[in-house]
Amino acid sequence: MRPACDATGSVLSESEITDFLSTGGSYGLRDHPVERIETHCSIVFLIGDNAYKLKRPIAFSVLDYTSAERREAACRRELELNRRTAPDLYLGIRAIRRGKDGKLTFEDKGPVVDWVVVMRRFEQSDLFNRLADENRLMPNLVRELAGEVARFHAAAQVTTAFGGAHGLCRAIEHNRRDQLTVEPVLHQAAIERLYGNSIGALERVGTLLDRRRERGRVRVCHGDLRLANICLYERRPTLFDAIEFADDLSCVDVLYDLAFLLMDMEQRGLHVFANIVFNRYLDATGDIDGLSALPLMLSLRAATRAYAVAESSMRKADRDQSRLLANSAQSLMQLASSLLGPGSPRLVAIGGGIEADRILISDDLAPRFAPVPGARVVRSGRQTTAQANATITGEAAEIITAGYTAILDAPFEDSMRLRQVAELVEAKHVPFVGLWLGDARNAPSAWHVVDHDHGTAAVMTAARRLSGAAALPREPGNP
Repeated sequence: MRPACDATGSVLSESEITDFLSTGGSYGLRDHPVERIETHCSIVFLIGDNAYKLKRPIAFSVLDYTSAERREAACRRELELNRRTAPDLYLGIRAIRRGKDGKLTFEDKGPVVDWVVVMRRFEQSDLFNRLADENRLMPNLVRELAGEVARFHAAAQVTTAFGGAHGLCRAIEHNRRDQLTVEPVLHQAAIERLYGNSIGALERVGTLLDRRRERGRVRVCHGDLRLANICLYERRPTLFDAIEFADDLSCVDVLYDLAFLLMDMEQRGLHVFANIVFNRYLDATGDIDGLSALPLMLSLRAATRAYAVAESSMRKADRDQSRLLANSAQSLMQLASSLLGPGSPRLVAIGGGIEADRILISDDLAPRFAPVPGARVVRSGRQTTAQANATITGEAAEIITAGYTAILDAPFEDSMRLRQVAELVEAKHVPFVGLWLGDARNAPSAWHVVDHDHGTAAVMTAARRLSGAAALPREPGNP
């Protein structure tokens, strides 16, 4: 860490700034208490209706906040990026000045010594990581979140200067360098094994990543899309705290941006919610051509998080806290390795019955398939044209080729659709399970009939057993 300097070049004590910001009178609210939240790179001061975010005077490999000018530029960039998703939260930036009496002030016209981002305050209990920890996340809210991420990505600026195979190669190398600095926690053998497997995975999908960049799928994204950086504001999922200090971390493939959210949910045991986000996002974007690269993207996100948690564990003076964080970091490394495992795709078709029942069963089955975040559900409604059938089976073919299970949810009342499913199974050489809801006399040949007369729970159990979903060695749901 380097010392900070103010605009005059004088060494500035961080404690002088924090003492100023910790006093209600500095904001003209003398009798109001100031709450303080510290992160690795910032300190946030909460008072009244607002929050004031101060950049720490630090320098690391990916950021440099050691001068007032650099901190000002970072504040302005943070404001610009985050107003895309949270314009009501990000109010502006404010200068801290040296008054004529030598004291710090917001009001005087003296020389600027530092800057803060001014935000509208929200309840910490409305952070999505808190909602998850307290089992207050609901499927509808998670669907809204996926839709919000999809809208954000659709509007984000396209860039070709970053991303592609080179972008993920940099991420792999950066992860390894960082992890080796916390080798006592993560262990060199595990670091090198993950590195080698990641390079091998990149070789398999590098051309795809470059093609996606050429097609405009690399954009100015969020960069740190974890549950801790999403809040419920005015009853809407709101993304905030996007990365402003390193373009190569925020200018990424949109699926790589999404991968942080999916990995965070998976690591927390929120398999159902991860699958909901996965399917809702693809429903909104149709962006399935990058699925082959998603396992590597998920793994890289877990590896990045493993370093951050391991580094935090080494800074903790409390041995119990340090041990808990170290265990979490090692679990994240194990997750990163497991996410690179090969998929075992299959095709599951659910037909007959009514649409609501098919949705219930397909949504229950989808999170139970490997790889993370589960199966892709393709729904068709009652369209029976040849073009609609071809679109459905075409998407299923892409999903299976990418290594994921496809679940087709359709009435399957016409022979053309059944024939196309059979042709798909033959072409892809994957296991096929057909589940038929309703009268056995209408069931296609070799499909399993699931009897509704035994109740919903029995139907779900039968569907899991017949589809092979129950074989997955984890149960989806909240931790």
